[in-house]
Amino acid sequence: MSSQPFQFKEFTIAQNRCAAKIGTDGVLLGAWASLEKQPNSILDIGTGTGVIALMLAQRSTAQTIDALELEDNAYEQATENFENSPWGDRLFCYHAHLHEFALEMDEQYDLIVCNPPFYTNAYQTEDAARNKARFEDAMPFNLLVGAVMKLLSPKGSFSIILPFEEEEDFLELCYQGNLFPTKITRVKGNETSPIKRSLVELCFRESTTNNTVIKDLVIEKARHNYTDDYAALVKDFYFKM
Repeated sequence: MSSQPFQFKEFTIAQNRCAAKIGTDGVLLGAWASLEKQPNSILDIGTGTGVIALMLAQRSTAQTIDALELEDNAYEQATENFENSPWGDRLFCYHAHLHEFALEMDEQYDLIVCNPPFYTNAYQTEDAARNKARFEDAMPFNLLVGAVMKLLSPKGSFSIILPFEEEEDFLELCYQGNLFPTKITRVKGNETSPIKRSLVELCFRESTTNNTVIKDLVIEKARHNYTDDYAALVKDFYFKM
């Protein structure tokens, strides 16, 4: 993946010092996460380059947009990306482990988003920073759900992107924490490919009826020929949409 700066319509992401570069997962979550409740405070857990937080700054009027990043170089780069954006006065990055942050933070957030590390040891590389950025052992799902339970406001929402094969187990963990899905979008590369990712929104509310809105999203009709649904989702960010 390229280390060159990535130019979006309204901001630029420097990524040369980040192990995790700009990818489809982060952009999908930043564009998909619902702002219907007009959150005034947002937290991006494991921000990396800061792209999701920046997308939410562009999309929302939230006055507090905090991000959390453990890896040193990524923290420094996200901070610089925030400062160089049009919304630097609303963005702040904390340099801490999620467990430490959740214990010490008294405030709660109206919206929490996370594009978590989820790669297994089978994909381990010799790059320690990249391993930390990509592997689940850097942010186990039980730690993530526990932190969200403490940090999410009672009427807030939590949005995450994860591998489709992890969806069922992750939802079971969320149920134990009184978090229930309100919408799920399952993502395929093209019409004939298997489902690759699940975008999931959860909140502290269990409905008396099963009203989770479940949809599919196909990214491409053919190579670099994007579907109308995907183009509509990301058109405010990519130049060629």
